Amino acid sequence: MTDINLQEIHDTLISVAHEAGRMILSANPTDIATGTKLNSADIVTETDKAVEALVSSRLSAAYPSFAFIGEETYKPGMQVTSAPTFIVDPIDGTTNFVHGFPDACISLGFAVDRRPAVGVVYNPYQDLLFTAVRGGGAYRTQGAVWGLEGGKGRRNKLPLSGHPAPLRGLDASLVATEWGSSRDGVNYEVKTAVFKKLCASKESGGAMVHSLRSMGSAALNLCAVAAGQLDAYWEGGCWAWDVCAGWAILSEAGGIMAGGNPGVWDPKIDERKYLAVRGAPAGQKELVEEFWAVIGDGRMEYES
Repeated sequence: MTDINLQEIHDTLISVAHEAGRMILSANPTDIATGTKLNSADIVTETDKAVEALVSSRLSAAYPSFAFIGEETYKPGMQVTSAPTFIVDPIDGTTNFVHGFPDACISLGFAVDRRPAVGVVYNPYQDLLFTAVRGGGAYRTQGAVWGLEGGKGRRNKLPLSGHPAPLRGLDASLVATEWGSSRDGVNYEVKTAVFKKLCASKESGGAMVHSLRSMGSAALNLCAVAAGQLDAYWEGGCWAWDVCAGWAILSEAGGIMAGGNPGVWDPKIDERKYLAVRGAPAGQKELVEEFWAVIGDGRMEYES
């Protein structure tokens, strides 16, 4: 990777993200054509497809030798290889987008050797940009397009706290989860059982987390963990394009990514089952193991 200019790629992705953001903002969700993939909760719009076409054309022109995997052009059997690869979700949070709920983003990741190396996540509704380059730290910039701070935006290093608190267990944690689009079978049973146990009182055998949050976007959930606004995020069923950019940002903010099923400390980029934990001076490993104990004998069975 020594001959790949990650900073240049990072800067290119930011430019593309802002252009894509303008396209997303110009769309009227009540007017656009929508369809479904897996079921009525797995939505795709013409805007998703148009944004991916824009991103693909910009990146292929700038980096013709790099591979590209996008959600809307993915075909079964396609794999993330060790080659330098852009991994893109044109609109992460499509359900939010369709409903006009302002937590949707473009997620632009770049991986080398199947490891996230650059991440850019942009929510145009809030002019909120998360970025990271491997070895260069992670940042949140808000309001650059709106003209804050002379057009530079308000930029903060992640995590937002200069002195993040130690993790003190699930009963002191705010945890993100998502229902996903598959609502039956073993995966649904495992998820609902874990949700119930996370929230239940200690007296009834639960973990008594502070609460659960669902932002409706894997990328934004990961960025919130990176920022230290969430303590953990447990996910099953999402894809490499949902997590690549956010994973790069999480790692550079001192967070860790473990497997969503117990015992997996080094998940693959296309694992489809993840547990993200925020940066902290102590308690990361312990929180992962406590979360895995909540899962118990259950196992999600999403396959890449």
